[in-house]
Amino acid sequence: MAGLLAHPRVYVAFLWALAAFLRATAATPGSVGSANVLSLLQPYDLMYYSGVRAYFGKEWAKAAELLEKSLLTKETLLRVRRLCHDQCEAAGAEKLDKLDSEVGGMWDLWALDWVQLKAECLRFCVGRYVSPAGQLPVSSDIEYEFGTRNPYNFLQVTYYKLEKLQKAASAAHTYFVANPSHLEMRNNIEKYRRMEGVTDEDFLDREMENEKHWVHYDAAVQSEASSDWTRAADRWRECVNETLRQTEECRVQCDTASQKLPEDRGVDSVGGVFEKAAALSLSLLSCRQSCVTQVATRPGRISAQEDFLPTQLEHLHIAQFKAGDVKAAVQTLRSLLLFYPKDKDSLDNLQFYFETLEGDKASQETQAAQDMVTYVNRSLQEKKLLYFGMENMGFTFTDPDLWTPEDVVPESLRDVWRAEKDKMNESLKDGVQQDEVDASGFYAGGPVPQVGVTITMDDERMNGTNRVVLDGVMTEKECGSILQLATAAASAGDGYRGRRSPHTPHETFEGLTVLRAVKLAQDGLVNQSDAKLLHELGERVRVLLHSYFRSPSDLHVSFTHLVCRNAVPGDQEGRSDLSHPVHVDNCLLEPETKQCWKEPPAFIHRDLSAVLYLNDNFEGGDLFFTSQDAKKVTAEVKPRCGRLVGFSSGPVNPHGVTAVTSGRRCSLALWFTKDKFYRDMEREEAEALWAADGQSVVKKDEDKSKGSGARNARSQASTERSRGRGRVTGGKDEL
Repeated sequence: MAGLLAHPRVYVAFLWALAAFLRATAATPGSVGSANVLSLLQPYDLMYYSGVRAYFGKEWAKAAELLEKSLLTKETLLRVRRLCHDQCEAAGAEKLDKLDSEVGGMWDLWALDWVQLKAECLRFCVGRYVSPAGQLPVSSDIEYEFGTRNPYNFLQVTYYKLEKLQKAASAAHTYFVANPSHLEMRNNIEKYRRMEGVTDEDFLDREMENEKHWVHYDAAVQSEASSDWTRAADRWRECVNETLRQTEECRVQCDTASQKLPEDRGVDSVGGVFEKAAALSLSLLSCRQSCVTQVATRPGRISAQEDFLPTQLEHLHIAQFKAGDVKAAVQTLRSLLLFYPKDKDSLDNLQFYFETLEGDKASQETQAAQDMVTYVNRSLQEKKLLYFGMENMGFTFTDPDLWTPEDVVPESLRDVWRAEKDKMNESLKDGVQQDEVDASGFYAGGPVPQVGVTITMDDERMNGTNRVVLDGVMTEKECGSILQLATAAASAGDGYRGRRSPHTPHETFEGLTVLRAVKLAQDGLVNQSDAKLLHELGERVRVLLHSYFRSPSDLHVSFTHLVCRNAVPGDQEGRSDLSHPVHVDNCLLEPETKQCWKEPPAFIHRDLSAVLYLNDNFEGGDLFFTSQDAKKVTAEVKPRCGRLVGFSSGPVNPHGVTAVTSGRRCSLALWFTKDKFYRDMEREEAEALWAADGQSVVKKDEDKSKGSGARNARSQASTERSRGRGRVTGGKDEL
């Protein structure tokens, strides 16, 4: 035992690893000692899917019931996990005492006994309330749906159809809190306010219970603004306490929910039982650490507020000092110094207090709050183990805190860690304002290699970077052929899992891909020449934009989508929403901070975007570009046959589409990538079908991948999704 204690970090890592491994085993559903299985909690994701199906089937009462059940079941599941965590906290505690004993040298068996008892307790407890299927982890897509409050989006329409306006207003408000840039929901809320029987009290945030710390935060800021320091101190204290509580709730869910297997966590060489146990341990610790980011992310925001808890302590300290509560201010300052022990301003303030307090020995001896001591010490121990895993096991971990001391990070990782920290600090100093610089590698102004094509608008006329409008790309006859193809073959909701109205209920949506057009042509349902033209247009646009934007590398077609949007007759009066809200094609735009995050569900591989228009016999439907705050319109483009708009896909080019208020707007949306891995495999499959029939197709002047083994990210992603329970909302984008 003495030899083991000489390496405490390895010893603690082993205990955590074994505990996590058996906890994950305990979460696996098995036989449950309950006579009434039907009374157990069922999978909430299944209820959600069923509710959405009822929604699209216009079974409004059934949809409302199932969607509400999915929300209630998810909430109840979280409470069950918390209950079982508390009940099993002391399970096997008597075994812990024996871990410090060297008698018999059986510390490993006592450790195993301890974690087995806790695992047994958790398994039995959860099994009393949750069905085996309900214990399975849900897909990341379902987590995203509930995280963005999409069930309330469906409920808002459902209750409106059921003429339950108060419930519709509440659902609309709940969704809008987390989606403040959703213009359609904003308009719906204004309509509800004017409806008879709807009052201000009906606009309730149903998720408020999980966001109380933000309520306290806003109240504290408001009290500060009015110089009500006593009230501000109270509000900041409530905010700190609630932040700690929410963080603890999040950590409990990490402890009691099923963990992903090591193979899914990117850990090298996890073949043996100890390696797998350690990998699960690291996954658990990483989940706990991520709670900092989760709690610090305000609803409706993509990014977390940096240094959330230390920032609250700083505000609390100032409020307490100005309210005259010096002893409390000293304690809060001591707590703040736990995070930043060398901060000069804090140390100067502490010295000022000592000089001011003079003989007040009790105040001078005041120490940091115990809850903060526990929080910091626990976090540092977890970070040490996670960085150990990064250094020795290839584990991937992103530290959510700016206050992490350098000595926690292994020497081999410090250079990268320092660079990342300097980058984060620099961005904080500069604030959220960012220059609109295009880092795509494209440079507009190259030649246009097609006779008859003219440059109608360039960067200067469009008030932006890497934007162009080219006319004459298609003839009237070609536009007519593709329009005829769209009429004959486009299917409702194509690209959006059948959703006929992916962005607004005032329009319907139809789409057609190249591969589907080819298959329909082979079946004799559409003209072969029209399908080939649809394929060739993608190559035509690629050549034009590759030349004009002077692409330094090959440009590959990533996706081609023929799309038509139809104004719903009789549903246009008083309309003020958009056909497609402002967005960026390869990142998630956060207008409030002018930041754009390259993370799923954005199509981060897209480098260049284009839309080729087919007609103009409709009203509305103009493409427009905005500044990065999504407020100032910088350019507008009116559709017409043969007009091509091309632009880099990144954050310098936020864009949207005005409402189509009459008629049918059709266009060919195209995206291009510099990474061959993300090329559109459907185009190559279409070419292979033509080749099998002995027909020639237009070939690109670049290498083709040979054999059936060639795959890209799109095909791989679809394969991965098919293994899970899928996602309700769509994956395609359109312009």
